[in-house]
Amino acid sequence: MRYTSAAIEALIEEFAKLPGIGRKTAQRLAMHILHEQPGEVGKLAKALMDVKERVISCSICQNVTDQGDDPCSICRGSNRDKSVICVVESPTDVLAFEKTAQYRGLYHVLHGVISPLDGIGPDDIRIKELLARLSPEDDVKVMEVIMALSPTVEGETTVLYISRLLKPLGVEVTKIARGIPVGAELEFIDEATLSRALEGRSVL
Repeated sequence: MRYTSAAIEALIEEFAKLPGIGRKTAQRLAMHILHEQPGEVGKLAKALMDVKERVISCSICQNVTDQGDDPCSICRGSNRDKSVICVVESPTDVLAFEKTAQYRGLYHVLHGVISPLDGIGPDDIRIKELLARLSPEDDVKVMEVIMALSPTVEGETTVLYISRLLKPLGVEVTKIARGIPVGAELEFIDEATLSRALEGRSVL
């Protein structure tokens, strides 16, 4: 069943393209927008445009940041341990680790994992940028790289690939401990479990 309004149908179709949003949820969102004040809808539209126009990748860690705020606040932080880099799949994983308030090192966001079935190879994620950070010319030498990817087949493949690249560089490569269910996404893991996984990391 479709609405007689083409504008509402178009909005529903756009909402339904979002991850985790089915048609029924898209319909509810569209009806909510329809009954909102024009000013509130304008704020939403502006926020959407701002994300596309202002948000960039940090030139160091590849996490999301605003134009004019590069490097990001974590990379600039004077209280961060710059000798340790935690490699994660997405910016949402950085938020998950930051919520634990236990990790004080730096991050590197890959923006994906190696997945041949999906046509994603090593050159399609930010591995080259990670290797560039391990240059001996840098002021602070990186001593440890923590692989903190979700325990999926694609995540494990990426961990293996990167660890093989890093070992000849004389950098200790570790992996967060188990306790995280196989196939789980890190962004949905509670802070206590993440903290224990980080503390119990093992050398690869």
